[in-house]
Amino acid sequence: MKNESVKTGMKIGTMIGGLVFAVFGIVPGFFFGSYGTLFLLQKLMGMVEPTLFVRAAVVLGIVIGIASAAVVSLVIGGLAGMALGYVVSAPVAMRQDTSKA
Repeated sequence: MKNESVKTGMKIGTMIGGLVFAVFGIVPGFFFGSYGTLFLLQKLMGMVEPTLFVRAAVVLGIVIGIASAAVVSLVIGGLAGMALGYVVSAPVAMRQDTSKA
């Protein structure tokens, strides 16, 4: 019983984390990925000209930023749901332990 509650809580938390990412995570992931890439390229190369390499690096940074935001949202949602699953299943587990003793 406890295992099923934890798994269900984790799935629900992951879904909520995915929804939070879809609503609040795409734009910051896009922004911070592109800004971070430009900042890093400026530190490495000095003046950044809009060449093909720089544009490709910015696109790669955007993809990494969005993927990072998605992973963080999903993992935190899953952990929060799993913790709530443990909290919900704790009274049931305690009742089963006392009835066995």
